[in-house]
Amino acid sequence: MLSQRLMWIVWPAFLVAGVLEMLVFAVVDPSDLTWLGHPLSLSRQGVYTLSFFAFWLCAMVSSGLTTVLARSPVDVNQCPLPLAGRPEACPK
Repeated sequence: MLSQRLMWIVWPAFLVAGVLEMLVFAVVDPSDLTWLGHPLSLSRQGVYTLSFFAFWLCAMVSSGLTTVLARSPVDVNQCPLPLAGRPEACPK
């Protein structure tokens, strides 16, 4: 189940990162970018790579938050202990 949820997060984020990469760099030239007033010392391919991973990370955070918020109350309140070992405060 964990691997399935992980793929719910990673795969759509990968696709979104690819689309964002195409949209951003259709407008922005990597050689024109600066960091704190200084030109970047990375090649174009380096800027493309770092930005793709940054876009992917942001999209994974977004997808992860969506999967966390989409959990049902039963999943959230379920007690992980077996019936015999549950304290009285543990929900059934």
